[in-house]
Amino acid sequence: AGGVAGVCVDLILFPLDTVKTRLQSPQGFRKAGGFRGIYAGVPSTAIGSFPNAAAFFITYENVKSMLPHGSSSYLSPATHMVAASLGEVVACLIRVPSEVVKQRAQVSPSSSTIRILSQTLYHEGIQGLYRGYKSTVLREIPFSLVQFPLWESLKDLWSWKQGHVVDSWQSAVCGAFAGGFAAAVTTPLDVAKTRIMLAKAGSSNASGNVLAALGGIWRTQGLSGLFAGVVPRMAAISLGGFIFLGTYEKTRQLLL
Repeated sequence: AGGVAGVCVDLILFPLDTVKTRLQSPQGFRKAGGFRGIYAGVPSTAIGSFPNAAAFFITYENVKSMLPHGSSSYLSPATHMVAASLGEVVACLIRVPSEVVKQRAQVSPSSSTIRILSQTLYHEGIQGLYRGYKSTVLREIPFSLVQFPLWESLKDLWSWKQGHVVDSWQSAVCGAFAGGFAAAVTTPLDVAKTRIMLAKAGSSNASGNVLAALGGIWRTQGLSGLFAGVVPRMAAISLGGFIFLGTYEKTRQLLL
């Protein structure tokens, strides 16, 4: 169910993700490709989406089932936070290599995905594919700490109001709101992650230091730099939350 949801959302919203990446690129939106080659890097996403989303939900649901929840309402948010955080750590092992290749293809639309992958491996080795792992985890954990407890709480509230468990479309609406809010507050971490992944080998950002990357963006571009791409990011993740969490619930209902 998670794998199906991941493929659906990533492929449908890929153009918005490309626009966001180019807005965050240090070379600027136009030089990074503008609106040309809006599907550059899509093969990397297509390959990585299913196992990445599947790994997240396998971890999330298993950890959630092992931790106390339900009987003590005050423990539920903490349970969802821990489960989502561990899910992100596992999923990022698959997501980061796919994301590195995808983002480099998005800002170099004239280069193929295979060429970018081979160049990364040749110049930087396997560690090059994991450039930005720490910054991705540091972006995804705060995002999940906000999104998943909010999603679960909104579903519980809606269920209580109507007297029965929410439908998949209602879960999708809750997911859209939770995703959009989480996207807005974590945008600076997303900008730092993009700069680290796109940095040339040997540059200061290539070291993967998130605080240094954030400091550099603040000094050169201020608040607008830290929130570069916030509108397409919120739009993509709100729509993504609707499709991703709605599709997950619907597919799980069909399978179970």
